[in-house]
Amino acid sequence: MDDALKTLRARIDSIDDALLQLMSERAGIAQQVGRAKKGEKIYRPEREAQIVRRLREANPGPLSGEVVERLIREIMSACRALEETTHIAYLGPAGTFSQQAVHKHFGHEVEALAETDIDTCFHAVETGRADFAVVPVENSTEGVIGRTLDLIVASPLKICGEVMLPIHQTLMRKHGGLGGIQRVYGHAQSLAQCQQWLSRHLPNAERISVVSNSEGARRAASESEAATLGSEAAAELYGLAVIEARVEDESSNTTRFLVLGQTDAVPSGRDKTSLVMGAHNQPGAVVKLLQPLADAGISMSKLESRPARSSNWEYLFFVVCEGHRQDPKLAAALGEIKARAAFLKILGSYPAASA
Repeated sequence: MDDALKTLRARIDSIDDALLQLMSERAGIAQQVGRAKKGEKIYRPEREAQIVRRLREANPGPLSGEVVERLIREIMSACRALEETTHIAYLGPAGTFSQQAVHKHFGHEVEALAETDIDTCFHAVETGRADFAVVPVENSTEGVIGRTLDLIVASPLKICGEVMLPIHQTLMRKHGGLGGIQRVYGHAQSLAQCQQWLSRHLPNAERISVVSNSEGARRAASESEAATLGSEAAAELYGLAVIEARVEDESSNTTRFLVLGQTDAVPSGRDKTSLVMGAHNQPGAVVKLLQPLADAGISMSKLESRPARSSNWEYLFFVVCEGHRQDPKLAAALGEIKARAAFLKILGSYPAASA
């Protein structure tokens, strides 16, 4: 073996030893912090967000910021698990993009609870069966998830985090090749996100909507003439061959997930606040509701209307704006909105997710 290669490998071994020592030291200190909290929740979304941001900003490379974040979140997940098991409800079954969002945000050292629908995810946290829920709220291509918005209006849960997950759709089946595919399974949103690709490559295949991409994978695993859309994790889980990766029509396709808990987060230094409000039935009422945000120079990243369940032809307006509800400017603007609104609910303040 070349002497230069031996030297490089020896350095790697030495660094690995140092990493192990430092991770063990970090875990020990994390245990001390846990004991000092005296029964408080171990997971602190604002603190973890601050750690991730600091390391991403200090990252000298060559590892990407995304890789650095993934590594530190797994370390934090392992340290957290030394103190308690965190239970996370998500829209199942296993192998869905929702499960990926759980692992991206909380790491793998949690108890991920696959639920049958979004309603059950909310109920799991409301009843204490889970500590948090991770639910989809909008997709950059297909828009909002109406059921999530409807539930959060009535639920006592608060938004304490968000996850931005790039969605890469994979076409998979029992064996290789596109030949002989007569049916393509997929969740309705997945089919919509891939409609152009499917029209070009499988124009005669029937498109069948299923409750989840994992359900599509389960069916495709037993049908030789069927394929399904979903994540590569689902392909591995159900023993399917990947026929084509990244078949989504938009390469920037991203789904935003909400992290829901009993309380929201304290300020992290780079936050968002979500709220829902109802306007009085009078001319210019919606403009008047939003004016305090504009006057305070507070940017909105989202404005979405949904029919109110209480009355026909009345609407609720969902807003996502920059800042924390405790920030003086935003707090003053929210006070002014409350005075003008027919209905106002602060859904939560939480750390803004990394892109």
